[in-house]
Amino acid sequence: MDIKELFFKLLSFKSITPDDEGAIDFVEDYMDDFEAVRVDKNGVKNLFLYKKFADGEHLCFAGHLDVVPPGEGWDSDPFVPTEKNGYIYARGTQDMKSGVCAFLKACKEVENLKGTLSILLTSDEEGDAKYGTIEVLKYLKEKEFLPDFAVVAEPTSERVFGDTIKIGRRGSINGKLELYGKQGHAAYPKKATNPINLIAPILPKIAGVNLDEGDENFEPSQFVITDIRAGMEVTNVTPNDLKMMFNVRNSTLTSPSLVEHFVKEKFKGLPFKLDIEQSSKPFITDRNSKIVKTMSKSIQNIIGITPTLSTGGGTSDARFFGEFGVDTVEFGVKNDTIHSVNERTTLSEVESLYRVFKNLIKEI
Repeated sequence: MDIKELFFKLLSFKSITPDDEGAIDFVEDYMDDFEAVRVDKNGVKNLFLYKKFADGEHLCFAGHLDVVPPGEGWDSDPFVPTEKNGYIYARGTQDMKSGVCAFLKACKEVENLKGTLSILLTSDEEGDAKYGTIEVLKYLKEKEFLPDFAVVAEPTSERVFGDTIKIGRRGSINGKLELYGKQGHAAYPKKATNPINLIAPILPKIAGVNLDEGDENFEPSQFVITDIRAGMEVTNVTPNDLKMMFNVRNSTLTSPSLVEHFVKEKFKGLPFKLDIEQSSKPFITDRNSKIVKTMSKSIQNIIGITPTLSTGGGTSDARFFGEFGVDTVEFGVKNDTIHSVNERTTLSEVESLYRVFKNLIKEI
């Protein structure tokens, strides 16, 4: 099976999260020369494949086979890969069956290695991500078999293929605040306590404010208000309470407790309720780590580009490897149509990604 045939096969699975539609079973059969371990949980399918060539370091490639729903307006069937004008169109072409295809092909062709090579796949990344990669890593920790290095093949390239490696990710802190007042008639404002009036002078002090200054790896952690609502959509009644939602994409310099202190200080003296949750934690891999340097070298060898080291973007399963202390990088095809209608990539990018991964395995 050549790389195009493999790619088209993966794209043909209607693997809308968390249903893999048989993709995990197919990969297990395809990688039949690797030992297979299933860590399925709560309807989520997880597969860990490994092959120990010799005593030495353990390199793991990781990814997800689930995709987001296709949505309406596609020019072709999103689960029938279609070639047009030099592109391949299908849901998951960029995010991230291209990456999975590339490392499967690269790993299958390895004949010798000074250590262990493994693959971790899940069908629960685009959804809640509660029973996916994290469960496999828990299992590997129990077995004392955590990898030394990991490569998550998410689409990371920005302007041209090969220009960006992710060496970390910001975390995500979500907050809900309920500010209490006293409902009343708009004609008698003195008899009511309007929570909109209470929050008005506070908003300039919190909206868009940086909670830290950032550093060489991360942009500042900014307080972003995502929703404010109050009232009954009438003009003659002032609201009894107001609800505000916010998000902080936090670096390692800002914690949930710091965010909580910031909000409580700004609303000091007012009646409110605050709920804060960290949905994902930030992580960073040292720029001098072996996996960072080797990945950069492989990109230079194959593509002729010196990649930028970045922590931008949203969250990914790489954060779970970071939690377990595994040096992790992310590298993949261009990221410009993920989750969109008519998601697309090129076969040349997938082939180049395969060559980068093959070189990485050789050089690590």
